[in-house]
Amino acid sequence: MSPNVYYYWIKNAKSKAKSSRKKSILNKIEKLYHSNGGVYGYRKIRKYLADEGIYLSPATVHKYMNKELGLKSLQRRKKRDITNYPPHKVFKNLIKQNFDVSEPNKVWCIDFTYVYLSNGSKRYNCTIIDLYDRSVVASINSHHINAELAIETLKQALSKNKIYKGKLILHSDQGSQFTSKVFVEFCKKHGVQQSMSRKATPTDNAPMERYFNTLKNEYINFYRFNSEKALYNGINNFAYVTYNHKRKHASLNYLTPFQKRYAS
Repeated sequence: MSPNVYYYWIKNAKSKAKSSRKKSILNKIEKLYHSNGGVYGYRKIRKYLADEGIYLSPATVHKYMNKELGLKSLQRRKKRDITNYPPHKVFKNLIKQNFDVSEPNKVWCIDFTYVYLSNGSKRYNCTIIDLYDRSVVASINSHHINAELAIETLKQALSKNKIYKGKLILHSDQGSQFTSKVFVEFCKKHGVQQSMSRKATPTDNAPMERYFNTLKNEYINFYRFNSEKALYNGINNFAYVTYNHKRKHASLNYLTPFQKRYAS
């Protein structure tokens, strides 16, 4: 065999191997994108590829997704401003947008959101997340948005976690449910310090806002729920399984909440 033929064969073999590897990577990217509802952008896709031992630069993943596969992450709709009812009692903002917490069960955030059944009827969800790892520690659904729903959600969170009286801060907005006498007294009885955002300042509770945006844009908006049971089960599965155990968070250096909490 002449040297020219040999080196041509070597070059051609390498080219075929490179082409085959690229095709395999493109297939993996497409599978990750569609299996997660098209909500992941190139940064998050890159992290999932790394979990499988495929290490690519952000620019390469971006090129593969946008130029070669024509895949783009779905954009979040801007949330309209919501004005709360005049507060009954307002607590100081104890965290002041300092969302980095060094220990679990030190600072929780709580809030409500609304969801719909396919017939247009409205339901409400109250969720509490732990700022340490952004995990959902409690999530309850109801026909009504009231102080009782907030109390039941907090009860659930307290029953699942070891809390020391006076050591837990619960941050919320100034909604009447959280400023109500019954909720304030419940928190006081269980040694929970209340903290509140400034009026009409959703950025003061940004992690909570972010969770609800994720819930709707990565799950709720893709399905029609014909029954209350299907809606409630779906929300709980997203919160406790997908969000806590499968979804990587940029704020956690692309760990899942479970990995963050139990990392050695």
